[in-house]
Amino acid sequence: MSAARDYGLDDDYQWPRPPEGGWTADDLDKLPNLPPHTELIDGSLVFVSPQTGFHMRTVRLLDLALLDQVPDEFDVYREFTVTLDRDNRPEPDVLVARAGADTGPKDTRLLPEDVILAVEVVSEDSVARDREVKPRKYAAAGIVHFWRVEQNNGLPNVYVY
Repeated sequence: MSAARDYGLDDDYQWPRPPEGGWTADDLDKLPNLPPHTELIDGSLVFVSPQTGFHMRTVRLLDLALLDQVPDEFDVYREFTVTLDRDNRPEPDVLVARAGADTGPKDTRLLPEDVILAVEVVSEDSVARDREVKPRKYAAAGIVHFWRVEQNNGLPNVYVY
């Protein structure tokens, strides 16, 4: 079986080949047929694995709790990208941003100066990125608050930065 068919694609599918210098944040909106929730980290495309039940429930609970509690001057987003710089456009699981930060219904990303809180729920395939890479990148971009949520005996543990 071909690699393309392993992923439910036709044999003639052409995997995206990065340009010299890597992909840019703007490329995510232009590349055809990317899987949902593709992130850009250091100019490389990162494809997200299927969610676990823990991940889905934790994201939903955080989303609902934050929606219920944030003041009116903020909005809560789920799985929405943030352009940190030319080479980085991660998609936190949950975000809190300044109300009115999006520029319309076709907007596909936020800017870091509008983001108050970024939350990542750690999955098996994202441990290193969520523990080491993303906290540094969010902080360098000026995002003041970051929460990393990990499973411990079936319950969420929240690490606050």
